[in-house]
Amino acid sequence: MSMPAPRTGRARERVLTMRGIGKHFGAVKALSGVDFWVDEGEVVALVGDNGAGKSTLVKVLSGVHAPDAGTIEFDGEAVEIHTPADAQELGIATVFQDLALCDNLDVVANLWLGRELVAEGMLDEVGMEERTWTLLRELSAKVPSVRIPVASLSGGQRQTVAIARSLIGDPRVIILDEPTAALGVAQTAELLNLIERLRERGHGVVLISHNMADVMAVADRVVVLRLGRNNGEYNVADITSETLIAAITGATDITMRQMVQDAARKHPAPLPETVADDTPAGIIRLADGRPKDGRGRRAPRGRDES
Repeated sequence: MSMPAPRTGRARERVLTMRGIGKHFGAVKALSGVDFWVDEGEVVALVGDNGAGKSTLVKVLSGVHAPDAGTIEFDGEAVEIHTPADAQELGIATVFQDLALCDNLDVVANLWLGRELVAEGMLDEVGMEERTWTLLRELSAKVPSVRIPVASLSGGQRQTVAIARSLIGDPRVIILDEPTAALGVAQTAELLNLIERLRERGHGVVLISHNMADVMAVADRVVVLRLGRNNGEYNVADITSETLIAAITGATDITMRQMVQDAARKHPAPLPETVADDTPAGIIRLADGRPKDGRGRRAPRGRDES
């Protein structure tokens, strides 16, 4: 897949804002003061090493875990997300890595499972099939038939079905958890094209991925987590994959630098006492009173020091 043109200068409306999100499990702090936001028609990549807090943040956003600290705003209004049903009602859809598809059911049944259309007390099979084809065509999805079991589809096609199912309720934000992890090269290219279609439809997309090539190819912005804290936020058009890798591994540890600066502000080091000294310029006086020149050599002892 060819690299798209730089994606900058778009005026977007803020859909989701998370401020100061904290989550702990016993004594383990999974998230500490994390900030995150998504605009409409924007793909935001959430990256970080294993244990960085990506999955925990997504589960907070999707209603699996309740945050212990921080606030969440949706369309500018403060909201609380206690359950996955709350997230779905707001317009937040999540496609987890395991896809959660029923292999024995066909594409139509998977898309409409739990939300079946009913006409005159009976399932509207024709209506569901027509709307399924319409949605798949809008996504430029390549599925041979919507009446074959999902088990017979390829990995990329199964991922497409899972994403299409998340669009049934017309969500504002779609979260994709490692969507290309088990896909080949051709299937990955198709899925990245699908993410482009989601952006064109105006959805805010949160992409969790360890693949820097995928991130650079499709994301507008990248948020890096490290050790449960923010460690950088970048526009893709302004960086390289090396910049992201440095932030992920801690080579550019914004979190640690910020902690050191905060500690320095709270506990400033005392200034050394000023002592009058008549030592000539270029000479450093040692603790025993013997001077040392600028090249680190001790000055010779005087006759009265022998």
